[in-house]
Amino acid sequence: MIYVSGERLHPHHVHVRAAFDTRWRGVDPDQVNDYLNRVADELDRLHRELPPRTPRFERIRQALRQWQSRHTAPFSPNSRGPQ
Repeated sequence: MIYVSGERLHPHHVHVRAAFDTRWRGVDPDQVNDYLNRVADELDRLHRELPPRTPRFERIRQALRQWQSRHTAPFSPNSRGPQ
């Protein structure tokens, strides 16, 4: 099965990209396809229910990143970090 790590899963990944190796005495392809369709439908429903990012959310996220960069002690890659 093709899976790209770090990439958010979307319905088209299930519908288009999902592929399974065929094996003798393997799983029933109809059952696999039915299951993948159910998973894709559920992903689609969940994505539609997610609220869009608001300008307020983006301002809060940016403020948090600024705060973190000001309050995080820098350390070199060779150090063990804060102890």
